[in-house]
Amino acid sequence: MVEFLITLCITALAMYIASVIIPGIIMESAQAAFIGAFVLGLVNGIIKPILVFFTFPFTIVTLGLFLLVVNAICFSLVGYFTPGFKVGGFFNALFGSVIVSVVSTIINQIVF
Repeated sequence: MVEFLITLCITALAMYIASVIIPGIIMESAQAAFIGAFVLGLVNGIIKPILVFFTFPFTIVTLGLFLLVVNAICFSLVGYFTPGFKVGGFFNALFGSVIVSVVSTIINQIVF
């Protein structure tokens, strides 16, 4: 349970950093960051595997680069479902998902 809460905090911090770096991503409060991190976990656990399954041929043809598009779609869904967290467009979602992935991976490596 403690590891889950630490991961949630790390993801919320990564989402906040993405909102600071990218002007098209708006984070209105710390509460929105934590809700967004929780929603991101749900989207990555439920919706992303379905998207990956149905877009598998595109992923093969693009040698895996289409997974960036799938991540951007998931990040946009988080912006849609989370009050106080807004994602401006596709490229904002694409760069935001990359930043969240990189920052959370680096912090997770340091913490765990």
